[in-house]
Amino acid sequence: MNKIVQRFQLYIICMIVFLLTTLHANAQDTVLNKYGLWVITSNVQLQKTINKSPAKKMIDLKAAIPGIVFDLRYATVNNFTHKQLYPAITTTFLRKTAATALASVQKELNKKGLGLKIFDAYRPYSATEKMWELVKDERYAADPKKGSGHNRGIAVDLTIIDLVTKKELAMGTGFDNFTDSAHHAFTALPIQVLQNRLLLKTTMERYGFKALDTEWWHYSLPNAKDYELLDIDFAELIKKK
Repeated sequence: MNKIVQRFQLYIICMIVFLLTTLHANAQDTVLNKYGLWVITSNVQLQKTINKSPAKKMIDLKAAIPGIVFDLRYATVNNFTHKQLYPAITTTFLRKTAATALASVQKELNKKGLGLKIFDAYRPYSATEKMWELVKDERYAADPKKGSGHNRGIAVDLTIIDLVTKKELAMGTGFDNFTDSAHHAFTALPIQVLQNRLLLKTTMERYGFKALDTEWWHYSLPNAKDYELLDIDFAELIKKK
């Protein structure tokens, strides 16, 4: 009987050690922040999720989408914060699923002599925290208590350009305009502007993106919870590609 008890005790000890080791390993994969959110902070941690789901890979848009144009506002001071929130990058990233869908949008627009210009795509979680301090309004900025599609690599801010002139199509407002005139429901605009917005919206939605009601330029994949929040520096993503 004593041997049975000893073996059982040994089994329990082994199980406890195993569980503690597993929990410790999982704890290294993400960081529980002050809002209780799990945030991936390194390429090593990201790769573990990609190994389980290849669609979570972060894709360099310049390399993946021929002819795409960038005006990455947060890599400059030409944005609503008037501060440079990103390093001086010349490309940006999206998860593989989103990047593949965006490439299809570009191909369709190219047939019409048009193309895409990207204002923002992947946004490190720490940048979202900085933006929220300036614009505490969920219509226009993501609450860091929830995180955003940008932080998950599945949201993109963009417009359409003419491939010949390289000029943006008229959309009624500029990027990051926090007024009602930037809303999709706002119709007191010239017919050409409304048609341009509709072209962007219908083309993006055809490939799985969903519009944000308050920003004509913002589109995201609908299944945000399938993707972890990321706070990985652009330099790390560029180094990894």
